[in-house]
Amino acid sequence: MNAPLRGRTALVTGASRGIGLATVGVLVQAGATVVAGSRTSSPGLDALVGQGSVTWVPVDLGVPRDAERLVEAAQGRVDVLVNNVGAAPARTGGFVSVTDADWQHVLDLNLLSTVRVTRAALPLMVEAGQGSVITVASVNATLPDPMVIDYSAAKAAVVAFSKALSKEVGPKGVRVNTVSPGPVETDLWLAEGGVARTVSAAAGVQPDDVVAQVAGATATGRFSTSEEVAEVILFLAGDHARNITGSDWIIDGGFVPTW
Repeated sequence: MNAPLRGRTALVTGASRGIGLATVGVLVQAGATVVAGSRTSSPGLDALVGQGSVTWVPVDLGVPRDAERLVEAAQGRVDVLVNNVGAAPARTGGFVSVTDADWQHVLDLNLLSTVRVTRAALPLMVEAGQGSVITVASVNATLPDPMVIDYSAAKAAVVAFSKALSKEVGPKGVRVNTVSPGPVETDLWLAEGGVARTVSAAAGVQPDDVVAQVAGATATGRFSTSEEVAEVILFLAGDHARNITGSDWIIDGGFVPTW
């Protein structure tokens, strides 16, 4: 069995569903022991915990102390950190409808959770002289959309934070990269209360029409899957990417125009 991460410990936030759950799965398949953090569990995460290589830690990363508690569960070793937790509320009322509380919530969840968990885990990596920090950003970091104006700003900050940190800790053996998905088949887009349903209700169209329009804006004609994003994360976690740092990896089916 090919297990490139055997003997290593990975920590994943937002681990109960979507990209986070898929990432836990591929890391386990690669041989890693995984500490999975999320507010609630899920049948998929419970199944992985039952296999014995995953420990679930219930945390709310909007609470500063929970970031430290999550890292403590790794018992002194973090080789791979995947900052995945996040949310993208659709702002159908426009910029002026987004309150200070809305901004604070989105910044806490998308930016400050990454800062807090990274700050808690980084000393372990520096002490070990190696480690990989991978944060899930978004194409909205460089293709900002008024429908998710606060989310776009938060993800742009995540990319800038990661690039800056990569320059500080690269000489110490720690790599820092971001993965920026375009539309992905996750609850963020497709669930009740997700982007597609929220936008469709405001526009008076069907959710499937919103999804089809967005998919049609990609070169491949479809959303990415969580598993496809997780495979990029797995690559950046492993030794094949040992000289890749400060990079933003886009997986969007050609959603971001380059012509």
